[in-house]
Amino acid sequence: MYNFVKRILSMLFSVYILVSLLALYRPIITMRLSPLDPSSYSNAHELIIRHVDLDWTVNFDKSTISGTATLHFKLTKQDLEEIFLDVSDISVSSVVTKSSAGEIPLDWDIGGTVENVGSKLTIYLPTKTNGDLTLVITYETSPKASALQWLTPEQTFGKKHPYLFSQCQAIHARSILPCQDTPAVKFTYNATLHHPEEVTGLMSAIKVDSEPGVSKFQQKTPIPSYLLAIVVGALVSKPIGPISSVWAEQEQIDEAAEEFSQTADFIAKAEEICGPYVWERYDLLVMPPSFPFGGMENPCLTFVTPTLLAGDKSLATVVAHEIAHSWTGNLVTNRNFEHFWLNEGFTVFVEGKIVGRLAGNASRDFHALHGLSELSDCIKTQLADTPELTKLVVDLSECAPDDAFSTVPYIKGSTFLRYLEDLLGGPSKFEPFFRAYLNRFKYQSVLTNDFKQMLYEWFREDAKNEALLERIDWDLWLFGEGMPPVIPSYDRSMLEACLAHAALWAENDLDTIRNSPLLKQRLVSVQLIEFLAQLLEKKKIVDLTGEKIALLGETYGFSTTKNAELRFRFVRLYIRARLIDKMDEILAFANSNFRMKFVRPVYKELGAWPQGRPIAIENYNRVKDQMMTVCAYTVAKDLGISDASV
Repeated sequence: MYNFVKRILSMLFSVYILVSLLALYRPIITMRLSPLDPSSYSNAHELIIRHVDLDWTVNFDKSTISGTATLHFKLTKQDLEEIFLDVSDISVSSVVTKSSAGEIPLDWDIGGTVENVGSKLTIYLPTKTNGDLTLVITYETSPKASALQWLTPEQTFGKKHPYLFSQCQAIHARSILPCQDTPAVKFTYNATLHHPEEVTGLMSAIKVDSEPGVSKFQQKTPIPSYLLAIVVGALVSKPIGPISSVWAEQEQIDEAAEEFSQTADFIAKAEEICGPYVWERYDLLVMPPSFPFGGMENPCLTFVTPTLLAGDKSLATVVAHEIAHSWTGNLVTNRNFEHFWLNEGFTVFVEGKIVGRLAGNASRDFHALHGLSELSDCIKTQLADTPELTKLVVDLSECAPDDAFSTVPYIKGSTFLRYLEDLLGGPSKFEPFFRAYLNRFKYQSVLTNDFKQMLYEWFREDAKNEALLERIDWDLWLFGEGMPPVIPSYDRSMLEACLAHAALWAENDLDTIRNSPLLKQRLVSVQLIEFLAQLLEKKKIVDLTGEKIALLGETYGFSTTKNAELRFRFVRLYIRARLIDKMDEILAFANSNFRMKFVRPVYKELGAWPQGRPIAIENYNRVKDQMMTVCAYTVAKDLGISDASV
């Protein structure tokens, strides 16, 4: 008997060790979580959410959203027994299924947590289920929900009311509702939003009714979960076009309306390129400084960073980018974020065409060349240690989408499309195909091969294209690392002036610079940005001292500009010159906004400066609670700080 018990105990101990090891390595083993999407647990290959009804209460005292999500499913598999949904830090209190016989409570559990990805909500069906299914899930979000940013009145412009906003892309919708958090699934939604009476509620949908403290919304066009959006704050609006208004706090509304006055023109040009606009409204919302992106293409209500308020409309092309997403991304969507270039590369491509139609082809090409400068900078700084993430199609088996986010899908992707357009006959040949592609796949989610197959189908109708199609090295473009393998023959006329100014300041002393006739040549705002970008690209800058940088600032107005793109590059020169006496200015810019495009390079470069690194870490720990989770997490990684410090 003793030996038998001993053997049993030994076996149990072995099982314990095995389970412990599996738990230790769980994030790696389970990262490819489902057949359709490596970052989603949902069994979307067996059933699909078609519609969602939300009833939400916004509680600023608790920093939570509570209520119900009613999910309407269409089953694609017979005799289904379990449903898998994505959640993250959500407290579920009940799950019921609705039928003609009434509501039936269901058993459920949450497990399989993967860091920076989330958990699996398993719902057990009482009998094998076919056809359609409706679930009502009652739950509450966490105060630390990664998709939500809660601001105190002191963190707003008006200083009187709190503020809430969301950012669900890429995989953060799971922190505000149990869902199939994959772009492979699209659904319509209705929402009833309960909020304090003195503030305004908005969503990525059309407001259909409102009364003090209650707002109701309807989104009739199917969207992926990452386009679900909410904002609650002291907001006012001002019309800027036939189907557009801009929303902001009262203190910014007039400035915002003037800055984005070209919105209707952008929409008109986008329709020329892509076809009819299907979303009914196109409103803009100027976000608080903690918003981590330049813009977010939430349907009917694009979120934009306040760093676009340059005073001269020079950064308004970001709005053209977000408008383009109404087709490329929102209407035709990448099936998972390994193919993110199908969203962003296509959108930058359309954005460039909008710029070209409004300002000429030289401006379109300059826009593309400036993008290549940003891509080069990104590859050398942000992605220096992860070259595999410079591929156009990435592998997210062991990497969350937030970790892979960069300018690569934007610029490398749009460069590939421009290469294809030039190769296959130019805009007159490529634009009809492009419009047909959008029309064929509208309301759907696609993979790169869907685009490739249609390209070949379309252009092979003319036998003369066969040899041209054979020249496309898809493997090199899609899976090669680094910069694009081919740079199109862009018009460089606007760029050459930028290069000349960069060479002047990089290669000469102060006296030579002061006497140069080149200083009399005027550069427009977009050229000034590129000039500074090119200067930062120089491996060596002669006599990079405080005096030289001061002269640079005085000569071009960099020291006093409101343009955040210029300020971003100018303060990086302080870091490169190791000017510790300018640290207050560096940190002032880093703390003025938490747009990842700006703060990540600044922190990464401060982290590589032995004298600046401890100051950067101290500053980060002081302001990280003002950042959205995605920003705080990625900046911590850039600084090499453990997650425990975040």
